[in-house]
Amino acid sequence: MHPSHSPAGRLTALGTQLIEIHHWLREELARLRAGLDSPGEAGVGLSRELRAHCVGFCAALDRHHTGEDAGAFRVLAERLPELRPVLAELSADHRVVADILRRVEALLTEAADRRSVRAELDGLAALLESHFSYEEKKLFAALAALPGGTAEELFGVPEPGRR
Repeated sequence: MHPSHSPAGRLTALGTQLIEIHHWLREELARLRAGLDSPGEAGVGLSRELRAHCVGFCAALDRHHTGEDAGAFRVLAERLPELRPVLAELSADHRVVADILRRVEALLTEAADRRSVRAELDGLAALLESHFSYEEKKLFAALAALPGGTAEELFGVPEPGRR
């Protein structure tokens, strides 16, 4: 078996994928927040494009956290019971993030001003930075140290080529 295909290699790759997803979400949130600062429309409602980007970002972040709670976190809690307190904290963060996303979506529906949306996104950015850093620190090491296991066992998804 090629070293990159060993169980530990696959798990390290899963941890790396987690970090890559978080990096992409951070970039998208930064782009969204920068869009709120764009000149020409300050103080007025959000443009259709900016609203669409915001809705898309909110949906992507919600899918990511819902997937973690239903998949990876459940499996990690079964396999590594000592991680349960960490996973519970991360899931609690997911609920707070979901509340913020609902508030952002309500502001978009109400055609709120940029300042209101910006305040929610600034709070979201602070929470997510802390959340992502903590999750990466705690789960990357757990995935890398987990003995054996496949992507299908851990995340309910068969490995490529094993369908």
